[in-house]
Parts: sequence; C-alpha cells; structure tokens
Amino acid sequence: MRPTKWRALALVATAELLSMSLWFSASAVAPELAAAWGLTPGEVGLLTSAVQVGFVVGALLSAALTLSDAVPPRYLFAASAVAGAGATAALAASVDTLVPAVALRFLTGVALAGVYPPGMKIAAGWFTEARGLAIGTVVGALTVGSALPHLLRALGGVGRPRLVLFGASGLAVLAAGLILLVRPGPHQAPAAPFDPAAVRRVVSDRATTLANLGYFGHMWELYAVWTWLPAYLVATRAVDGASGLASLLTFGTIAVGGVGAVAAGRYADRLGRTRVTSAAMVVSGSASVLAGAFFGLPLVALLPFLLVWGVTIVADSAQFSAAVTELADPAYVGTALTLQTAVGFLLTTVSIQLVPVLQGAVGWQWAFAPLVVGPVLGTLAMQRLRRRPEAARLAGGRG
Repeated sequence: MRPTKWRALALVATAELLSMSLWFSASAVAPELAAAWGLTPGEVGLLTSAVQVGFVVGALLSAALTLSDAVPPRYLFAASAVAGAGATAALAASVDTLVPAVALRFLTGVALAGVYPPGMKIAAGWFTEARGLAIGTVVGALTVGSALPHLLRALGGVGRPRLVLFGASGLAVLAAGLILLVRPGPHQAPAAPFDPAAVRRVVSDRATTLANLGYFGHMWELYAVWTWLPAYLVATRAVDGASGLASLLTFGTIAVGGVGAVAAGRYADRLGRTRVTSAAMVVSGSASVLAGAFFGLPLVALLPFLLVWGVTIVADSAQFSAAVTELADPAYVGTALTLQTAVGFLLTTVSIQLVPVLQGAVGWQWAFAPLVVGPVLGTLAMQRLRRRPEAARLAGGRG
C-alpha cells in the first residue's frame, strides 16, 4: 500500500502516545512510593524533576551532536523508546529506595529526548500547509500518553505501583515497533552532517528566539501543573482525599489537552500561530490563578474548570514547535526543536520544585498562582514575533 501522510501521522501519533506513558509513570504511583519509602513532598517531586533533567541532558547532547538530523529519526525514536522502557521496568523490578529510583528516572528522561523531538520532525516531514495540525496531533498524542499512567492507576493500579510501571514499559516497546513502520516524508530534509555551528545559528536567530521564549513561558506552567494536580485535587473539597478519584480526574484533565492541541493546530494554520498561542496562554495563565477560587467548590463546579484548564494549558505547545520548523534552517530543524525542548524542560525543573514550597507557605489553594508569570511573558514574546517581518513565514503568511 502506498504510504499517505495521514497514515504516517496516525502511526507517529500512536507511537508518541504509547511511549510518553513513561514520563509520569513514577509520578502516578507517587502516593504508594511515598508511603513505602517515607518520602517528603520535595522528594516526591524529584521523581518527576529527574525525568525533566534527564530529558534536558539528553536533548542538549542530541542538539550538540545534531543527532536528530544526522540519524534517521525513526531509528532514533525506536531505540530511545526501548531504552526508556528498560529503565522504567528496572525501577519496577528491583528498586525500593529513592536514590536509584531518581537515577533511573533520569535515564528515562535522557531516553525520551530521543522520542519527542524526532517524532515532531517525522510528522513535519509529511506536511507543509497543515503542519500546525500535524504537530498539534503529535503533541495531543503526547498529552494523552502522559496521562495514561494515571488511568492505569485509576483502573486497578491503586496500591499496585509495579503494575503501572510495567504497563508503561510495555506500551513504550510497542511504540518502538510502530514507529519503524513510518517512512520518511517527502518534506523531510536528508540527513545533515555534524555541524557544531548549527546551535549557534539557531540561538542567534531573533525570530526563532522569540518563538522559543513563548515556549519557555508556556513550559513554566505546564509540567508544574501536570505534576502537582493530583495533590491539589486530593486536597480539594470536591475530592476530599479520594486518591482513585483524583487519579481519574487528573487523567481526564491532562488527556483532554490532546483535543486542545489538535484543535489549536487546526486554528493556528488558519488564524496564525502567534494569535492562537497568545489566546491559549491568556486562558491557561488565568486558570492558574483561579485554581484558588475553585478549590473549595463542589465537583459540579470544579469539573468544567478542569476541562477548560486542561484544554488550554497544552493547546499552544505544538505551535511553538511548528513555528520553529518554519523559522529555522530546514537542514537543522531537528536540532532547533531539540534545543527548544531542552531549555523548556530545564525551566520545568524549577517550577516543579517551586510548587511544594509555595504549598507549604500558602496551601494548595494558591500554590499554582505564581505560575501565571510564564504565560504572561510567553504572550508578550509571541506578540512581538507577530510584528516582525519573519512572521510572514508562519502558517502560510498568517503569522
């Protein structure tokens, strides 16, 4: 059968969804690990922060060596997914203390640096006019995949952390097999030679830098909310300590972001990337502040709020990446995407660790409020990009 761009996108998105279940696999079972190992909230945060740091290290190494452009991306994706699955399975099988768990989560993050950016590059290679929709679909799949461990826990993993961890590992191995079925698209640049100056050119490009600044502001909020949302929900009046319900609500809130990412991609191709990203950040940033007002309300009021927050907090994510594919040197798009995600995830290590500190000072009711700084700065960067002449290269001239 002749490959089509929609079949390729479906395979990439499915592989991304399954492999990204590794990301929050340990965070989803944090209540069990905290009880078994006697962890503090800050130590629980390390289980996610270690993945973020590992991702940053892996992404920076990949960018410095231009791996995403020198190695066929489907092979890099497959090998990385298997490596991440191995690290997660090792955690489930043989670890019962914090230090080796953090080390294995770090290695999982390193591996995932070879999954996320190459997945976006593969999708971009099949699309030009609908690139925002394509990358939005990939990020939507990533979003649902990030939520999967919470679903596994809610459906039988409460009190059974190994089941969740082994389940995520198996899904990642399946993802490796699926991605090998995807051929390079007609718009994918051929493998480029190692070029140590490529990173410098990416960093010095003004328009690409503004797109990256928008992404950094978005990331300051995103992973801190995704990491600590279960704890916030457990403390609310609506959930009142019901751990299983909190996991189910967390899954729904994160997973619905997949719909937001796809919809934002469709509208960004029609209305412009700077407009859509700015609108999403305004709404999600406002939600970080309004989380305090909804903290004491019943479930019937909390659910719609979580729906809106979940849709908008990740809706813009793919469009920053799509912008970079349109602004950066085509031969080194993989390096530009990897560098963008590396710095963005480095920022998340700060905001993830900041939230429990704020919780200790002001309680879960207002712990997310300071995260609004990121969306505010990100919106300003995207509005500035919109006024630059390079904006004509975004979304077919729509900015």
